[in-house]
Amino acid sequence: INGEIKKGDKVKFMATGKEYFADEIGALKFKQEPKNTLSTGEVGYIISGIKDAREVKVGDTITSSENPASEAIQGFEDVKPMVFAGIYPIDTEDYEELRKSMEKLQLNDASLTFEPESSVALGFGFRCGFLGMLHMEIIQERLEREFDMTVITTVPNVSYKAYTTAGAKIEVHNPTDFPDPSTLDYVEEPYIKAQVITKSEFVGTIMNLCIDKRGELTNQVYLTTDRVELSFNMPLGEIVFDFYDKLKSVSRGYASFDYQPSEYRQSDLIKLDILLNGEHVDALSALIHRTNAQNLGRKICVKLKELIPRQQFDVAVQSAIGAKIISRETIKALRKDVTAKCYGGDITRKRKLLEKQKKGKKRMKQVGNVEIPQKAFLAVLKLDD
Repeated sequence: INGEIKKGDKVKFMATGKEYFADEIGALKFKQEPKNTLSTGEVGYIISGIKDAREVKVGDTITSSENPASEAIQGFEDVKPMVFAGIYPIDTEDYEELRKSMEKLQLNDASLTFEPESSVALGFGFRCGFLGMLHMEIIQERLEREFDMTVITTVPNVSYKAYTTAGAKIEVHNPTDFPDPSTLDYVEEPYIKAQVITKSEFVGTIMNLCIDKRGELTNQVYLTTDRVELSFNMPLGEIVFDFYDKLKSVSRGYASFDYQPSEYRQSDLIKLDILLNGEHVDALSALIHRTNAQNLGRKICVKLKELIPRQQFDVAVQSAIGAKIISRETIKALRKDVTAKCYGGDITRKRKLLEKQKKGKKRMKQVGNVEIPQKAFLAVLKLDD
């Protein structure tokens, strides 16, 4: 590490290749103190015309554009998000305000990534990448406390690797990006090494919970006569949703959980779609293990049937894997008693009125759109196993 930087020099960020002029440089003491040069060993700052925080990586090496260094200082690693979720404003009119809030958050949290996305059910929002579940909760909390933004967060998911029959590799951060089953060869999902420390009386229930989440017990160590450390290999996708809450519940709060990313493994994952009258509801799509698909699909259909208001026509609520429907519920139509004015026993007159009503309902069904109320969407995200 050597050299110096002068005010007005053109500098280059080695990780991104972006170049800027050092409009002002200085030393950091109790406050910013402008200087004409910064030399080796000094701690200082550079002010430049950087418009986008994503162009600057924390830990990057800055070098001269005219006489650049041959290689960057070792130790820099670009941050890779592990958990992804959609964040949408409650009111679609607040989209621009949410975007500005996210940009301000990104200024002092470079590990947050986001890009615009849209959903038929929720409108315009952002697909965000987080380092983990705790990071996601902190961002939600900061949006609410610092920017007074109330948001809807979709079901979190992790980054999968999908390989097609044509040999292409696709990074999947969003269920809508999942390839069609007819072109899919196999999928890999991230695994973690998890450690749970708990009281010995809860070992059995915690083992059952982790095994239900497709975990594999690798080690069990008694730290004391009453404290046990359990080690598991688990899919990251199984812990990003409700694992923490269930762990605290089965252990009555006497359990700590820690994990480190380990590897990607091939897995039998599928995309579960939810349809209303044959139309996909993209915000409710999820990537899950095939063994859980039937159960989760049925639960979502039942919950939506309870919470979606009845229409003037029958509404089919279905869950599907590709073109195959795996469960269905029907929200029955509101019906007017069209035969009420028919007195006596003229069955042909009643039949004509019922047939006329049936044709009208059929026309309504062809052109009718069903809106999912917000409470129904939120209830589906909080489905309990």
